[in-house]
Amino acid sequence: MIAKLRGLVDTIGEDYCIVDVNGVGYLVFVSAKTIAKLAVGIEASLLIETVVREDSITLFGFADALEKEWFNTLTKVQGVGAKVCLSILSALSPMQLAQAVSAQDKASFTRANGVGPKLAARIVTELKDKVVMVPVAEFAKEVNMNLSVNEQTENYQDALVSRADDPSKMEDAISALVNLGYQRLEAYRAVNLALNNNPDADVSELIKLSLKEFAKKD
Repeated sequence: MIAKLRGLVDTIGEDYCIVDVNGVGYLVFVSAKTIAKLAVGIEASLLIETVVREDSITLFGFADALEKEWFNTLTKVQGVGAKVCLSILSALSPMQLAQAVSAQDKASFTRANGVGPKLAARIVTELKDKVVMVPVAEFAKEVNMNLSVNEQTENYQDALVSRADDPSKMEDAISALVNLGYQRLEAYRAVNLALNNNPDADVSELIKLSLKEFAKKD
């Protein structure tokens, strides 16, 4: 089972790329957002989901762990095949997906090719109680790679505040939002606002309420 590929990008197509790993070319289907991060002749590292059928073995590649986790989550919804899932991931970022599910926004899903109103309704209904996350270790590099020293310090100080307020609830909710791609400071502010308005909310509800706060800003 192939879980990751690292090699030179040999070819880029509309919804696929060919990655040359030590002279062996692997055909990998990818979303438009992942394609945008690739360039022919440049080394790439893709997380891989291997889909095995009776008559084929297909590789689907992802630029980050969160996109792959959304792929696995979406393909569990009846009627959402792997290709439709890539279409959704091409139209919506992981953060937009989380917001759309939280707000039960069917229209956002219909922006993807192959997703009509009925399928969009099924997606938001079946995923309404799910929170898609990846382990912090998988996402830590991406969260901090573009932050200045001052921003990282601010994030650390913010984490201390959140632990002081409610270590068991706030920190879990903040970590979930960071996994979704939000900066820690803005995640803290959203969680803090949601908690002030809904002090009895559990972690799952707190995450959904915080996503709605982000949706209001958009």
